[in-house]
Parts: sequence; structure tokens; C-alpha cells
Amino acid sequence: MESFEARTLNSFNIQEILNYLPHRYPFLLVDKVVDCVPGEWLTAVKNVTVNEPFFQGHFPNRPVMPGVLILEAMAQATGLLAFKTRGDAPPPENFLYLFVSVDRARFKRQIIPGDQLIMRVELLRVKRDMWKFSAEARVDGDLAAEAELMCAGREVVS
Repeated sequence: MESFEARTLNSFNIQEILNYLPHRYPFLLVDKVVDCVPGEWLTAVKNVTVNEPFFQGHFPNRPVMPGVLILEAMAQATGLLAFKTRGDAPPPENFLYLFVSVDRARFKRQIIPGDQLIMRVELLRVKRDMWKFSAEARVDGDLAAEAELMCAGREVVS
């Protein structure tokens, strides 16, 4: 039986995200993937709520999502796209996908509690284990942030 919520074959929920990303609360910043074309692009959602731990100090009387966490949320979305591009199976436990660089980062609008961050990441190129992406985050259709992100897949030895 189909779930009530419409779903494409290339969307996945939080349980599936947890299979691909090692991040956990409070640092998991992707709530769901709404669509994905492996090797090309991915669209993900982060629901921003007032009970996010960073809002206690950023800023107590005027909560604003820190720019570095917006970039991290987009980087996590790139990790999901990279893993889906490599194949359908989740990565082995000894494999990490690491944030390497940020270029052309621009912040256009503040993100506050109650906003839904829609992130779209596009694969620009892959060279060996280095992945380069174009990323943007929108709220209510308005551009909130954009950047080019580079990440690298690494096998880690204990």
C-alpha cells in the first residue's frame, strides 16, 4: 500500500538518510530528500525549528541560523548525492565524505525558526575522490544562500 504522501522513486525519508550520513542530532541538517537524479542533482529539505540548539546563542532575542550551518546543510545534501551516484547501497562504516572547500559563498536572506530550507545541489565534476558541486538554499522560493562546495570521499582506518 502506498503511503499517503506522494513519493517519487528518487525521494527518501529520514530513516534512509541515516543509512547514508554518519551525522546525528544535533548535527544532522537534512530532514528529507524530495527528488534526486544520481550523477546530476538532488533536492533536500531542512525544517528549521525554534528548538534548534544553536538558536540559544545565535541570537537569543533574534534567532538566525548561522551561515556555516547553512553551508553544512548543503554539504550534507552533496554527500547524499555523491553516495547515491556511487550506487544504491549505503557506504561502508569506514568511509567518510568530508567537506573540503567552499567557494563563492553568498548569503542573501536570513533563515529563522519556522522557515523550510529547500536545498538543491548539482554535481559539477568528479576527479578521483574529489567532488565539486553547485549548491543553493531557498526559503519560500527566495534565494537564501549559494556556494560551490568541494568534498572528498575517504576510507578511514581505525
